[in-house]
Amino acid sequence: MSKPLSDHDKRKQISVRGLAGVENVAELKVAFNRHLHFTLVKDRNVANKRDYYFALANTVRDHLVGRWIRTQQYYYEKDPKRVYYISLEFYMGRTLQNTMVNLALENACDEAIYQLGLDMEELEDMEEDAGLGNGGLGRLAACFLDSMASLGLAAYGYGIRYEFGIFNQKIVNGWQVEEADDWLRYGNPWEKARPEYMRPVKFYGRTEHTPDGVKWVDTQVVLALPYDTPIPGYRNNIVNTMRLWSAKAPCDFNLKDFNVGGYIQAVLDRNLCENISRVLYPNDNFFEGKELRLKQEYFVVAATLQDVVRRFKASKFGSREIVRTDFAELPNKVAIQLNDTHPAMAIPELMRVLVDEEKLGWDKAWDVCVRTCAYTNHTVLPEALERWPIDLFHHLLPRHLEIIYEINRRFMEYVASKFPGDNDRLRRMSLIEEGGCKKVNMAHLCIVGSHAVNGVARIHSEILIATLFKDFYELDPHKFQNKTNGITPRRWLVMCNPGLAEVIAEKIGEEFIRDLDQLKRLLKFVNDDAFIRDIAKVKQENKLKFAVHLEEHYKVKINPQSMFDFQVKRIHEYKRQLLNCLHMITYYNRIKKEPNKHWTPRTIMVGGKAAPGYHTAKMIIRLITAIGEVVNHDPVVGDRLKVIFLENYRVTLAEKAIPSADLSEQISTAGTEASGTGNMKFMLNGALTIGTMDGANVEMAEEAGEENFFIFGMRVEDVDAMDAGKGYHASEYYNRIPELKQAMDQIAGGFFSPKQPDLFKELVDLLMHHDRFKVFADYEAYIKCQDKVNQLYKNPKEWTKMVIHNIAGCGKFSSDRTIAQYAREIWGMEPIDTIPDILPRH
Repeated sequence: MSKPLSDHDKRKQISVRGLAGVENVAELKVAFNRHLHFTLVKDRNVANKRDYYFALANTVRDHLVGRWIRTQQYYYEKDPKRVYYISLEFYMGRTLQNTMVNLALENACDEAIYQLGLDMEELEDMEEDAGLGNGGLGRLAACFLDSMASLGLAAYGYGIRYEFGIFNQKIVNGWQVEEADDWLRYGNPWEKARPEYMRPVKFYGRTEHTPDGVKWVDTQVVLALPYDTPIPGYRNNIVNTMRLWSAKAPCDFNLKDFNVGGYIQAVLDRNLCENISRVLYPNDNFFEGKELRLKQEYFVVAATLQDVVRRFKASKFGSREIVRTDFAELPNKVAIQLNDTHPAMAIPELMRVLVDEEKLGWDKAWDVCVRTCAYTNHTVLPEALERWPIDLFHHLLPRHLEIIYEINRRFMEYVASKFPGDNDRLRRMSLIEEGGCKKVNMAHLCIVGSHAVNGVARIHSEILIATLFKDFYELDPHKFQNKTNGITPRRWLVMCNPGLAEVIAEKIGEEFIRDLDQLKRLLKFVNDDAFIRDIAKVKQENKLKFAVHLEEHYKVKINPQSMFDFQVKRIHEYKRQLLNCLHMITYYNRIKKEPNKHWTPRTIMVGGKAAPGYHTAKMIIRLITAIGEVVNHDPVVGDRLKVIFLENYRVTLAEKAIPSADLSEQISTAGTEASGTGNMKFMLNGALTIGTMDGANVEMAEEAGEENFFIFGMRVEDVDAMDAGKGYHASEYYNRIPELKQAMDQIAGGFFSPKQPDLFKELVDLLMHHDRFKVFADYEAYIKCQDKVNQLYKNPKEWTKMVIHNIAGCGKFSSDRTIAQYAREIWGMEPIDTIPDILPRH
């Protein structure tokens, strides 16, 4: 049971957590008991922890409902432009605590739960993570929803309600094993099903060209059932909506088989229909051309666009009457943002709706489509770019293939008129890739069908226009923009690191929660001894707390004075967890060689999931666990070095780990990481970064000052020069650098896998002969930079001053700034901070 807060703690925690007024607490207790009784049909004698969690969740949700309804009424009354953020991933994590933070209910709920004799942390731990995303792209979508609500934009997140989200990762004998994530098993108190807004989505069939226009006939229909989740803004009474679609078979699905006695089979076959929303594809930065995936991509946009058109036509709250019929107005009232190419089908689908159903002429429809849609690119890796086979398209979406061919025909004419005789350019820019198996290039479709295309960090946007989309940039330079990613300070500071949020609030007030640029004001305290002590103390408390968690889960004794060194992200060759492995081994070898030297103690933690079909990534996890098995049991090393693989890294674990971090590893090969947002979370929570000049690291170093960053390794131009010149030859480095050779020989010789000496043969072969990401080329610079990190860590005061510089430089990396830029520069909308008139009407 949690202990009551002392007066001092209460004073410290009141501001950021909201006031716990006596009336509030009494009211919350009444509501809690009412929900336990009426909603869950339990009393205190038989209720379990999960019942208590649901009672609390429903109590907190009650505080959202009035604001939620009123927000939607307000949007209908004012009829602002609405933005639809379409994403195949929303990595939301848990909802309870975030809702309490945004509604200023945290202290009152804590007090009420305490008075009821329950433990808040235990209840919060009953909530399942909503893991409907793989990594950065899905979590970004979640941060964006928080910012859109906090900035008062009329915004909707649209996606799929996967029954099974990203798999749960178990580590068994050092290997990743996947388990299904049955997150809806006990129900989800935050969602509301809306069967009255169910929409039909069509697949297969054929097209008929009639004097009346084109008809798509003999289709198979799947119903899209929406589930709505409230998205509260930060203390501004605004509650937006995330609408996720679930696939349902229609009542008459296949029942024509009934005549021949196939009734049972017909009912069983309904499952095939409903598989569309069964499971999230667990791939990050990798394209897998499966029919079910294309079905998911079309399913979400077809259902969403029906909602968009319905809302556009009927702008009165609760009314279904058609008020607007002039689609020329659509771009003034609707913005559609495509989160990567996954929702690219929105472009041909919008054309199909406008031309076939609303009977607009092609030119007018195309103008409306382009002005409405915008596209965000998230990667330059070739294996991640979506290219769908024509045959699959023709089979699944015959009408859309015709539309894409027509878009391409007109586009090719346009390119030819601008660059006459340049056939090579036509081939490169075509939406249809010729060759063995003809394919539709979805990135090209997105660029041609959008009025704005953006990358997600300055360097990434520059690489896009210089390489991947160079031809398109030369044709339409005005389309291309940059929008550097951000994170929401509500979840990633106030909620997960309340101690740090309080220390900051005591110095500069609370405005930074809404306006992260205010953190710059901390710079005037960079030499203030008391402030330096406070910052260091919060970090130490967070480390002690996380050390307890680690000892509980991994049975490894952690030295809380050691440097907590984290690399947490999807496991992928380009993120170079292998470079980190080489540092672990090198450091281990150094300690072994001179055991009496004064070494800086480190606890190195790596976490992340490998796509189930990505063999190399799974081998990388096995190598990390193998290094840990050797290092952690070596008595000579003792507590000076520990290596831990964090099992099942997810939003909830990130919220515990990141506040405890001293060092954040962002070590991708320059030119491969689009942005990164984990790097921003670490920076905001007072970790220093060791990194390459890649993705958002470049801008982070700029904001904090390069002298407050540990930068190493090749820059993009060095990588390009190497590729253009003599190329990358791993053996040169291996033969020249003794410590590198020793580490590689240990991996190859079975030092870390004595029972299976050849276990890591493939990884050795990869690093020596086919390493696209040039690990050895940055090894020497990386090790030298790590030595600098060790030196600074021995001087806690200087280290903490550097930490303060980093926290103070975080302002730019708020998703509020990112979203305000999208709103003004892409969607043509103005953010509003709060709506005074929107308090709940009882």
